[in-house]
Amino acid sequence: MAKVVTFGEIMLRLKSPGYERFFQSPSLEATFGGGEANVSVSLANYGMDTAFVSVLPKNDIGEACVRELRGFGVDVSNIVRREGRMGIYYLETGAVQRPSKVIYDRAGSAICEAKPGDIDWKKAFDGAAWFHLTGITPAISQGAADLSLEAVKAAKAMGLHVSCDLNYRKNLWKYGKTADQVMTELVRYVDTVIANEEDFQKSLLLKAESAHSVEEGELNIEQYKAIARLAMDTYPNIQRVAITLRESKSANHNDWSACLYNGKDFFLSRKYRITDIVDRVGGGDSFGGGLIYGLNTYEDEKTALEFAVAASCLKHTIGGDFNRVSVAEVESLMKGSGSGRVQR
Repeated sequence: MAKVVTFGEIMLRLKSPGYERFFQSPSLEATFGGGEANVSVSLANYGMDTAFVSVLPKNDIGEACVRELRGFGVDVSNIVRREGRMGIYYLETGAVQRPSKVIYDRAGSAICEAKPGDIDWKKAFDGAAWFHLTGITPAISQGAADLSLEAVKAAKAMGLHVSCDLNYRKNLWKYGKTADQVMTELVRYVDTVIANEEDFQKSLLLKAESAHSVEEGELNIEQYKAIARLAMDTYPNIQRVAITLRESKSANHNDWSACLYNGKDFFLSRKYRITDIVDRVGGGDSFGGGLIYGLNTYEDEKTALEFAVAASCLKHTIGGDFNRVSVAEVESLMKGSGSGRVQR
């Protein structure tokens, strides 16, 4: 099975307990998380050979993070260690009509200070067939954006398939560049694009005619077909587009599905009605990990899409960034076993 390399920033995640507001009680739950690392953990749980590349500080917090990833079976041998700090994000979990809230503290992190040449991509990509990154890392600094572009160019030069989750984050683009100024160049080296409608609008300035606002709850599937076609027409290097479809009823209740277009066929997945959400952070990353696994495992893209959506559905039941599920559990849900009855 293909070896997959991911690249990005992993952060210290500090979350208020349960559904509490920030500092409602004098404690925060400390774990680790970040889009690309989340994908590598998913793939390792599915039995794939996967490596995570990043830049982490030379201190006890960085070492604890490396141990955590290594414990899942992720190859961490190409993580660069240097002086500096680890980025942090604070999470307050929403409930009912109160949305979840994320506060970033990432400025000046070790990876923010990194620059092209700091990572040996030839060594990192040795033996790999697939490279995955997101639009989050290029948003944190000019150096990280330049390093991301260097990475995709090196991956393509070495014959790797490149996937990118556009993952637009409005609160991160603060260093003088807009998302479209960076991502429209980077996506020219991408084979598989993962996105939602806001990602297309803000990162690539692509919008289908009469496409609904990203703030609205209802979905118009025809518009997603149109925007997928538009992305592939604009960037002929793209082989397929996967679009996640989240319908937020409340902080605790989302409908979740996805579609995939390969330039010829358009697939729409089963829809899951997810109520009583435990943690939706990392839901998109679990979709990306599921899709990469599915595309490298199943004979058809429709099955790969269904695996990705089912994997992501299960992530909403698990606290923390990482999706701690197995292939068997995902396939069981794909086959219709979603009652939640005790398995004896």
